[in-house]
Amino acid sequence: MDNIFIIIPAYNECKNIGDVLSKVKKKYSNIIVVDDGSKDRTFETSKSYGVTVLRHIINLGKGAALKTGCEYALKKGANKIVVIDSDGQHKPQDIPRFLKELDKYDVVLGYRELDKNMPFILKFGNSFINFTTRVLYNISVKDTQSGFRAFTSDAYKKIKWASVGYSVESEMIANIGKSKLKFKEIPIETIYNDKYKGTTPLDGVKIVINMFLWRLRR
Repeated sequence: MDNIFIIIPAYNECKNIGDVLSKVKKKYSNIIVVDDGSKDRTFETSKSYGVTVLRHIINLGKGAALKTGCEYALKKGANKIVVIDSDGQHKPQDIPRFLKELDKYDVVLGYRELDKNMPFILKFGNSFINFTTRVLYNISVKDTQSGFRAFTSDAYKKIKWASVGYSVESEMIANIGKSKLKFKEIPIETIYNDKYKGTTPLDGVKIVINMFLWRLRR
């Protein structure tokens, strides 16, 4: 367990992160919250749970927060890294399923079912981005935008991203395809506490544009 690290990027998640941390702490001790310039009490709330909290003075974006957490974990000897969102959408009880699959795969991706609970704009955006990923990178993934995933330290060095914002998930997928890493997808249950939280239609457009730019640079 000493080489397993859980990374939780957070921005203005004071009301949700406590519940996430209390559940993760039941089984794991190496927990890193990256407070990405929150304006609420996310930093103080996270510290009160006795976990490692890294802080960006200003909001840099999800990709930057994830990179800060992963780089810190590697310096501390991480061998397996799990990243999970801080808004309570994901169930920390699923973490053992990711870690089990990491014994056989380089990367494990959680995917959300496109059911009635997922807001329409997310269904449409995710489906279009998934299609674009398949066409541009010849890699078929059920849910390119899920923030619940895990990877080995060696895999991280190959999927390492430059994106600072919400394009991070798609860039990871593109790099998985580019490096021909072994990956596994597992279904996860997702709780939508806030219908409009997360990627917006504008974010989706930026993600698709970035995917074309990454392809041109290869």
